[in-house]
Amino acid sequence: MRQATLDEIGKLAADARDALYTAARSKNLDAPKIILHWTAGWYGNMYGDYHISIAKDGATMIATDDFAEVLSHTWRRNTGSIGIALCCCAFADTKSLGDAPPTQAQIETMAQVIAKLADALWLTIDKKHVLTHGEAADSEDGVYTYTENDCYGPKNDCERWDLEYLETDESPSFNPYATDGSRGGDVLRGKANWYRQQWIEEAKKYDGKE
Repeated sequence: MRQATLDEIGKLAADARDALYTAARSKNLDAPKIILHWTAGWYGNMYGDYHISIAKDGATMIATDDFAEVLSHTWRRNTGSIGIALCCCAFADTKSLGDAPPTQAQIETMAQVIAKLADALWLTIDKKHVLTHGEAADSEDGVYTYTENDCYGPKNDCERWDLEYLETDESPSFNPYATDGSRGGDVLRGKANWYRQQWIEEAKKYDGKE
């Protein structure tokens, strides 16, 4: 596990792009997936199951330099996907995220990481390509890697519900059927799209200037 900058993360993703697309297509997917997690541990706990882990202060740590490497972050969805995890949420439940909820630094950094990866992998930042573990567990992207009746996310038995809510003003509580943009995945994708647009505007502003 080592620290990496956002720009380095983008470069590593670009380097792995061809291999990730080949792997995704071997599973009848049109493109790679970015799957968002929490570790369900304390802020200092990091695990090698995720390509990228985000510390309490927003520092980004990587478990491998090869983002096409298959790591065990999501059941039956590891091939052709990149797993990102916030190091937080020990003993979280649907009523409270406990003593180690996601920090604002973690949330903003995850959004920035999503934007960097999506740019490098030529992905639209939407639920089809970027989804939380909870959304993946309920097959909300329309991909069933198991039987349609065997979903295991927050809309079913809640076995996996990572980032369903963030315990912030934007995403205050557990509500997997919310349509107002307050679910954790909606907030993170919205922020990622905002950062992506900001970077596009900055690039245009400074294009051709020293």
